[in-house]
Amino acid sequence: MSLIINEIFYSLQGEGGRTGEASVFIRLSKCNLACSFCDTDFEFGKSMALDEIYAEISSYPCRWIIWTGGEPTLQLNEEIVAFFKDKGYRQAIETNGTRRVPSGIDYITCSPKQQFGKIRTLIPEVDELRFPMAKGDPLPDVSVLPKTKRYLLSPIFDGLNVIQENVDYCVELIKQNPHWGLSLQVHKLIGIR
Repeated sequence: MSLIINEIFYSLQGEGGRTGEASVFIRLSKCNLACSFCDTDFEFGKSMALDEIYAEISSYPCRWIIWTGGEPTLQLNEEIVAFFKDKGYRQAIETNGTRRVPSGIDYITCSPKQQFGKIRTLIPEVDELRFPMAKGDPLPDVSVLPKTKRYLLSPIFDGLNVIQENVDYCVELIKQNPHWGLSLQVHKLIGIR
């Protein structure tokens, strides 16, 4: 069994509810969406067997994997999750919510981009919902979204540059709707991957 890997790196989680926690990022190739603000080149990658991936990540002292992409659910399945769980890893996933998440994932971040109403049937409960927001974007209707403890708005940046009007807009939305929180892309602000 193998996966098409865009990149593997060790860093800190840069956004969301686990911000600042050490994590091994495994970025899988391919996505089923084409978002204009995406900062990832997910079209390219190399095929790696699970044992090769494990050999590469086993030198890191961290036992958290973040499956990201692209859209990791296009490749990730229960057998792969179980393989790494058997090796002692906890696993998080960052998904756009357009497909079911494999069982065995320990932390689900759903960052929907479209068709919000369909997500609840695919993924009924997540650890956090994180919405990329630009000035003027409507606040999502939580009644059609999966259950979660964290509703987060993430102002869209221009690459590494903060777009202040997007930040200001998110801050105002959160002040008016306090069940939402702010998720900045801290990794970009402090210059890490």
